[in-house]
This record gives sequence, structure tokens and C-alpha cells, in this order.
Amino acid sequence: MNALHRLGVEAVLTDDADQLRQAERVVFPGQGEAASAMSYLRAHGLDTVIRSLTQPVLGICVGQQLLCSHSEEGDTDCLGVFDTDVRRFQPQRHEDKVPAMGWNLLSSVSSPLFEGLSEPYVYFVHSYYCPLCRDTIATTHHIIDYSAALHKDNFFATQFHPEKSGGVGERILRNFLEL
Repeated sequence: MNALHRLGVEAVLTDDADQLRQAERVVFPGQGEAASAMSYLRAHGLDTVIRSLTQPVLGICVGQQLLCSHSEEGDTDCLGVFDTDVRRFQPQRHEDKVPAMGWNLLSSVSSPLFEGLSEPYVYFVHSYYCPLCRDTIATTHHIIDYSAALHKDNFFATQFHPEKSGGVGERILRNFLEL
């Protein structure tokens, strides 16, 4: 909300289905863990609403994960917008820390979401990831290469937190608002 406010956007925080359907754009942030979040969405009928949205939608962090088919976190079925499953990082060496926390460089960037950016470093904090798939529009590396961002139709999603990624994140949010 604060990041959007800094961009001059008066956003509304809501779980009201009608407000979501009428919104010009929807930011779908994630908080908590997949199973509880999906339980809440289903209990309020928001799983169906979110899948039916036709305006630009931006999932962030757990929001990206919930837009996928299934998550290992709580062994839960998710929204299925992106045909990929969310997996938990499996450390291979002592240096492989989970959760992944900190700044990472995006590569293989291919989307209007990243217009005007060169060497975009963004902030991550997560223990689960989306494998590379046909909807991948940006990759990064922590233990393995994985999807840092996804895009399909009107749905965009980032594993990283644009709102915590300084000027680069601000540009990504601005680009989303201009889609």
C-alpha cells in the first residue's frame, strides 16, 4: 500500500469480490503460507473471483505462488493460473540457506513489466519457488535457477518484493500500472 501511495495511487485494500471485479488493476500480495491463504480464499469465494479477473493482476511473493497449480507448502492446491507447482528449496551444501533472503539479479528478462531496467537487482525473502516454465519472464538463482517472475494473459507475478526493491521495484510497479 505504501509503495503504491508513493507512486500517487490511492489503492483500496479489500477482499470484496465486487470491488475486485471493478478494479482497474489488482495487486495480489501474499502473506503467511499457502495452505492458510488458500483456505481463506476458498472460504470467501475469492479463488473463483481471482481466476475470473480480466484486468491486469500482479501477484507478489506468496501471491505468485498461489497463482500456480499446487504448492508443497501445506500440500495445497492453488489457483492454477500458471501451470507449474511450487516447490521448497532443498539445500545441497552448508552455504545454501533457506529461506532465501536478500538481493538477487534478474536475468532472462522478457516483459513490459521490466521496461527501462538494466541489471535489475530485487529483494527476495522466501523458502518456496516456482520452477522454470513456459510462463517464466525473469529468472534468478538461489541453489537452482528458478522463475523470479511469471506472465500469462492478464496475470503477472513476481517472487521478489517490488515494494522492497528500491528504484527498480518502483519502476516495475510503475510499469505494471501503465500496462
